Amino acid sequence: MNSRWRRFEILLPLQFNDGREIPSEWLAEAVLEVVDHFGAASYETQKVEGHWRSSGILYRDNLVKLVVDVPDLAEYREWMKEFKARWKERLQQMDLWMISSEIEIE
Repeated sequence: MNSRWRRFEILLPLQFNDGREIPSEWLAEAVLEVVDHFGAASYETQKVEGHWRSSGILYRDNLVKLVVDVPDLAEYREWMKEFKARWKERLQQMDLWMISSEIEIE
């Protein structure tokens, strides 16, 4: 087992910017895309409320969190960047918040 692991967390919106609900099937598709690629993922359904400003406008988002732990390889980092870009466009978002951090698995 690779001793270096990385956790990716990406916040997915529940609504488009115009307030329409994002189809739950789309969110399931995003999760399954990660599962199909890496073999596993976690999906936190508890709503996360995000607040942020851009150009003087206050935005509020309702979000869910997708989490995946993978060996810390450059090819996996690149795949996750591409995943973010695809879903940012599909969900018509100004940005999608994705973080990654090194983790230790005991």
